Amino acid sequence: MKVEINDDSKANVLISKYLQGQFAEHLGHGIYDGIWVGKDSPIKNVNGLRSDVVDALKQLHIPVLRWPGGSYADEYHWQNGIGPVEKRPKTINHSWGAVVEDNSFGTDEFFELCRQLGCEAYVNLNLGSGTVKETVDWIEYMTADGDSYFANLRRQNGHSEPYKVKFIGLGNEAWMGGGYMRAEYYADVYKRYQTYVSEYNGPLYKIASGPSEDNFAWTKTLCEQAEPFMDGLALHHYALTNQWNDKGDAVDFDEEDWVSLINSARQMDSLISRHLELIPKTTDLVVDEWGNWFNPLKGTNPAFLIQQNTMRDAVVAATTLNIFNKYADRIKMANIAQMVNVLQSMVMTVGEKIILTPTYYVFKMFQAHQDATLLDAFHESNNDLNYTISKKDQHYIISVCNVSPDKPHDLTVTLPSQFEKATSAKCLNSQQMNAHNDVDHPDVVTDKDFSTYTVDGKSIRMDLAPMEIVALELPIK
Repeated sequence: MKVEINDDSKANVLISKYLQGQFAEHLGHGIYDGIWVGKDSPIKNVNGLRSDVVDALKQLHIPVLRWPGGSYADEYHWQNGIGPVEKRPKTINHSWGAVVEDNSFGTDEFFELCRQLGCEAYVNLNLGSGTVKETVDWIEYMTADGDSYFANLRRQNGHSEPYKVKFIGLGNEAWMGGGYMRAEYYADVYKRYQTYVSEYNGPLYKIASGPSEDNFAWTKTLCEQAEPFMDGLALHHYALTNQWNDKGDAVDFDEEDWVSLINSARQMDSLISRHLELIPKTTDLVVDEWGNWFNPLKGTNPAFLIQQNTMRDAVVAATTLNIFNKYADRIKMANIAQMVNVLQSMVMTVGEKIILTPTYYVFKMFQAHQDATLLDAFHESNNDLNYTISKKDQHYIISVCNVSPDKPHDLTVTLPSQFEKATSAKCLNSQQMNAHNDVDHPDVVTDKDFSTYTVDGKSIRMDLAPMEIVALELPIK
């Protein structure tokens, strides 16, 4: 395959760093034991957040983190999670297994996590079971700087300065667990809630609960009735091997299952394209839940959504990120589900040990695209190769994914200017489709140096093995 880019002088689309956002929900061990262990834990921590997980995630330069859900957002009452930990009430997490939630991780702990990660906050508000007043009070607690009750309550809890919140979501999957609403009804509720969201500490980017998959009627109706009041519209899409009632196994699969999952993930392209036809250009698309969803790991609580992460997950992650980059002029943010221990995670924890997943390494390899200028991005469902080519800091950045489990491919890229040999050339590959990392074998799938490429003036040729992902940074002469 050959790609030629003759001129980059008119390139003006930036690949938003927020396309590599993360998502952490009160679900299984996504928060507790995964991120939060408490200040008295024997596991090394800083202010209750386990240091090994934070240190690993910092390597990804996470731009934004969505919290507290997901489904849990629409049953979360924020005042249960503030103040002295020992005095916080215990509640039941009805969304995920009816387990007891001790609320030891709440608003202040979330912003401490954002501080340690160096990322921005995306707070999903409770529109499903909450009230307008509850929303207003929470915004005041987080962002107000004056002499008001909830600003003073935040100070009383040890946080004198207001938190910086850029993104807020008003409800989650309102068409299903967020209230089983009609689009017309949700549009009215959304407009009511957003009316009373005060901006104390800078503008808030308001995200409306968008469609499930191919519910184009939802998008059309919501845009007709509420588009002037929203900055972004959320879209959710999960890749499945089979159907919702049998999502397939994360590790025990064959080549037919590989192809089935890749095709499901590739539907993201057409979903984005068709929804964007209905969304005015004054509103962004936000894909704040995406990833692979399999049957839970055998022997675990099925409501905790624990699943292993293989080379197949890595290929889906790389392909999906390249799809997002293809539409970088219209997509503001994307948040993979989820960051730790849940679904297609970056990190898995087992007691005091952590495992970095193949998906972790994809995000590590792709981070150079954050806020880079897009030169080209390609994805077609009938082609084994997909890629992104961008430019930043006098470097050309190329990421390529070969989705084929058995065919090698080559890619030659010709760029506008001459460049030198790569300052960074990494690859992720395996000879086994289901290769994965575990406690006993933590380094089966890791990023390695990539050498099967040649540079000739303005051109570079890359030879990709089956199911290989490559990322290069080329200094411009």
